[in-house]
Amino acid sequence: MLRGAIAAALTPLRDGGAALDEDAFAPYLAFLAAGGVDGTLVLGTTGEATSFSLEQRKRVMTAYRDAGLPLDRLMVGTGAASVADAIALTRHAAELGFAGALVLPPFYYKGVPDDGLAAYVEAIVTATAAKPIPIYLYHFPAQSGLPWHVRLVKRLIEAFGTRIVGLKDSSGDMAYAREAAALSPRFDVFPSTEAVLMQARSGEFAGCISATANLNADLCARAWRSSDGEALDAAVRIRKLFDGKPLVPGVKALIAHIHGDAAWARVKPPLSAFPAGEQAIVAAAYERLRGIPLKAA
Repeated sequence: MLRGAIAAALTPLRDGGAALDEDAFAPYLAFLAAGGVDGTLVLGTTGEATSFSLEQRKRVMTAYRDAGLPLDRLMVGTGAASVADAIALTRHAAELGFAGALVLPPFYYKGVPDDGLAAYVEAIVTATAAKPIPIYLYHFPAQSGLPWHVRLVKRLIEAFGTRIVGLKDSSGDMAYAREAAALSPRFDVFPSTEAVLMQARSGEFAGCISATANLNADLCARAWRSSDGEALDAAVRIRKLFDGKPLVPGVKALIAHIHGDAAWARVKPPLSAFPAGEQAIVAAAYERLRGIPLKAA
């Protein structure tokens, strides 16, 4: 099972953002692995998943497999507004051998009853029974408009047993995260902030899944593996650089700075590129926190 500091992966783009840069996947994951991450989430919010077509998302998954990357350390986002698309993506992830599928609720219709959300999950579970990939629920109500509230999560665990293995919580509501984590000792909850890594070491959570782990992976690794409080403090300070700023464009812009490659700053509509002035400010602050500029090998 996945544990520890997990980076929410970016999706590299080429041709001005119009196409996937599949050649960049392997060196990018090598960069993250060298930093010390314990796993990677592909095609989550940070990966701009919902901005890509069904076929593009399947191509991203296949490109990771074809690059010989360790799929047993990779979770992949497969949720969609259409249950048919969610099934197709989850089935593709299972066939390729990803470690888990992260499932958003079907996010267009709001205020739907629990029965409807349970039917959505049941359809995915049933369609992937031949290759039963572990399913993680993705709780991000600020973006999806639909919560996986705790009562419903409990119902899904009871209904589908070992297929529902955990939850990524991007709500920022730590009371919610703790209540969900307490549902079952085999239900793994990953908050979205590095700040919880010490609680995770004590068993309260399974780790964290964070966009800024792209930038502070070594610090997260030290906090997770050896209770290094100074490293954790520095990791959280790096995350705070993006408070009040668009997170995905900001992380992409800083990765572009780290790698000396402006192509990394490209985003898909409806996101917009991080302003150049903001990039310079964040990069300077990042380098001060790191002590020296961090450049990719």
